[in-house]
Amino acid sequence: MFHAEPLPVFLVASPRPYDPAALTLRPTEALRIMPSAINRSAAFEQLALPLFASLYNHAHWLTRNPSEAEDLVQETFTRALRAFDSFKPETNFKAWIFRILRNSFLTTRSGIAASRTVFLEDQPDTLDTTASGPTPEDILLRLDNQAALQTALEQLQSPLREALLLCDVEEIKYKDIALILDVPIGTVMSRISRARRALRQLLQPHLGKSL
Repeated sequence: MFHAEPLPVFLVASPRPYDPAALTLRPTEALRIMPSAINRSAAFEQLALPLFASLYNHAHWLTRNPSEAEDLVQETFTRALRAFDSFKPETNFKAWIFRILRNSFLTTRSGIAASRTVFLEDQPDTLDTTASGPTPEDILLRLDNQAALQTALEQLQSPLREALLLCDVEEIKYKDIALILDVPIGTVMSRISRARRALRQLLQPHLGKSL
């Protein structure tokens, strides 16, 4: 719903890089292993590729740079495929891969800098778990000015914006957002509440008294 720049077209890293050790396998062993590897890769692609645009969009908001966002998504796909055996089918794949995206971001230069920034509003005595009022979707129904919305989102503090995007754009549940961000669920609720309130205030001039 909130879109970054148009998505570029680029290739995802090969899920099976060249491995000279594979040449030592006897033909019967290779035939036995190949179907399993192919099925694993196909299962991963079936789950991951439909999320490509969402992952890039979120990566762009994290990095604020198209090129870095591309690299981050590439790294996320590579790490996710490598760890795919650890994914539990009964759990939320979208939340699982978004957590990998965020953890990959935290290893980048900009991610390391962001992780060192203390978000004081997360102190327990300042938490506000009330998330009342219209959501950004409600606002969008009455707001045609996408530029104003983009500007308002850019003015939000990064932790608030990230929680809001995961909840109201990606439609990920609070408990899964808590896992992605590695924070208590109460903190997630508080950040979303603050983000919605701040967004309403920033967009007020464009909506008059409708909020």
